[in-house]
Amino acid sequence: MPKRLRVVDPGEAAEKPKKLTVTQAAAEGSHRDLLASLRDRVAAAVQSPNCPPVALAALSRQLTSISKELSVIDARVEDEIGEAAQTPDEAWDGAV
Repeated sequence: MPKRLRVVDPGEAAEKPKKLTVTQAAAEGSHRDLLASLRDRVAAAVQSPNCPPVALAALSRQLTSISKELSVIDARVEDEIGEAAQTPDEAWDGAV
């Protein structure tokens, strides 16, 4: 489950997102976390000099497919943020 946003203290550094293994992402992460973990795992396999040439083509196609799906998810999130930014503010009378 994603962390909730909060106000940070002055001088506090942002926490770097923790990279999950494929198993961790499948068990406790979001769909995007799982895809990102799979992308990293497949990319490492493609990059490995021990990757069999027979597997290279299939892994490359899978890597491309995963990357496209991540792009779609990220674009959807950006669209939602853009839509919220375009929503006009309501009038505020200053009362608390």
